[in-house]
Formats: sequence, structure tokens, C-alpha cells
Amino acid sequence: MADTEQPQIYLVTPPTINLSEFPNKLAAVLDAVDVACLRLAFAGGDEDALSRAADILRDVAHQRDVAVVIDQHLVLAQRLGLDGVHLLDTRSVRTARNDLGKDAIVGAFAGTSRHDGIAACEAGADYVSLGPVGQSSLGNGAPVDPDVFAWWSEMIEIPVVAEGALTPELVKNIASVVDFVAIGDEIWSTEDPATALATFVSATAG
Repeated sequence: MADTEQPQIYLVTPPTINLSEFPNKLAAVLDAVDVACLRLAFAGGDEDALSRAADILRDVAHQRDVAVVIDQHLVLAQRLGLDGVHLLDTRSVRTARNDLGKDAIVGAFAGTSRHDGIAACEAGADYVSLGPVGQSSLGNGAPVDPDVFAWWSEMIEIPVVAEGALTPELVKNIASVVDFVAIGDEIWSTEDPATALATFVSATAG
């Protein structure tokens, strides 16, 4: 990634949502800020509930030309017409690629590991996410060394996503060496998620 490029926003849903409120909140955010991708990161295994939520949010995002991926659920990604899947580790990338086909988005979380990230790329991942960047329980909780992002931007062509307890200051520090910043809890816990996200967008200018 060239230093002159700004990373794009990769938006992550909360693990639980209120379907009577969240779709409108999401629409307001997507109307206010340019978002490249929406990740449905729902907790729980109730497939009917997941499908209802994914159906509604897919329509909100697709009406605004925003791609939608879902955590782990390959079957739902296919059944609901989503754009792809985000895997919570790198071991299933090849299977996901084979099942979803070459046109689907397949991404994977590699924690802080360069080795796992490279393995995901070799297995057919479209992007790799690394993190946490800040203090978070994501992965094993150990923050990724910023130098890993710098190394990735120099050595690897596959896009990299930075995620986990981001702040505008942290985003500013890594903006020149990442392709996407994953923002979720950082904004949904605020009173005005669109304004909060705009602050992160400003930080991507470095």
C-alpha cells in the first residue's frame, strides 16, 4: 500500500443488535461516512435469528453499494446473497474459497502472526486482519507490533486490516501502512456513531 493512500473503513456490527433500531442507526452511519465493507459479527448460533438480521442489514448495505461479509457462516453467506465470509482464524481459508468460489470475499483473522497471515494469503484469502492494535481481548489479547503492519505493507500485496480497540491516535499512527481499519465497538457504544466514525476517518489521513 502506498504511503499516499488512506486506509478505508471496514465497519463491524455489534455482537447483538436490536432489529427495531439498529438498521436505521446503520443506515445513518453509511449515509454519513464512506464505508468499504460491513462485517456481520453476530454472537449466538440461532440460525433463524442470524438470517433475519443478516437479511435486513444486507439490504441496508447493498442499497449503498457496501459489501457485506459475515463471521464464519459459509452457508448463510451463500444462502443470503452476502458478498463473502470473515473467518476467525486462518485454517479454513482454503475450504471457504472452494465452497464460495473465486468471486466471493474471503478474509481471515491472523492475530499477531505474520506466519498465519501469509498462510491465509497462500490459501486464497482476499484480505488478512491483524490485531488487536490496542488493549483488547481479541485473539490472545496481546497487541500486534506496529512494525508488523509496516513489514506487511512492504512485503505482501494482499490487503491488511487493522482491528481491535482502535483509537483515532492509533489509527493515525498506522494509517500509512494498513489498507483498512476495522471499527465496531469503538463507535456503537457512543451516542452518535456517525460522528464518532467521522473522527476515525479524519485520523486515516495520518
